Formats: sequence, structure tokens, C-alpha cells
Amino acid sequence: MVSELELRFGALIGKRLTIRLHEPEGGFRDIVGFLESTHSLRNKYDELIEFSHDEIFIWREIISKSEPA
Repeated sequence: MVSELELRFGALIGKRLTIRLHEPEGGFRDIVGFLESTHSLRNKYDELIEFSHDEIFIWREIISKSEPA
């Protein structure tokens, strides 16, 4: 069964996201990059970062400002 988050992330593949993840030892960490799959994104250093949906605290799409005409 596909989760609601997996469906939403499926539609966002290729988009830029920021995702805040729970750390196992406590606290959070943020990852930012282009969504490659429903469980991974590629950051500005071209590193593929994988994550579990269970780790996600909050996320959002980063929308670029349009260039002035």
C-alpha cells in the first residue's frame, strides 16, 4: 500500500525540497536538494542522500523566484 506522503513525493520528483529529519540520538538535521526518488534527494555537492519517511518531521518545496523581465 502506497502512503499519502509517497504519492505526494512521487509528484515532486525533480523539484527542490528541504526536509527536516529526526536524528536517532535526538535533535534534527536538514537536507536540501532535488528529489531523485520518493526516498532520496541530491544535494548541491552532488551527493545522493537517502531517507525514510518515518524520519521526516517536516518538509516543503522550495520555489524559485522568477527573474525580472
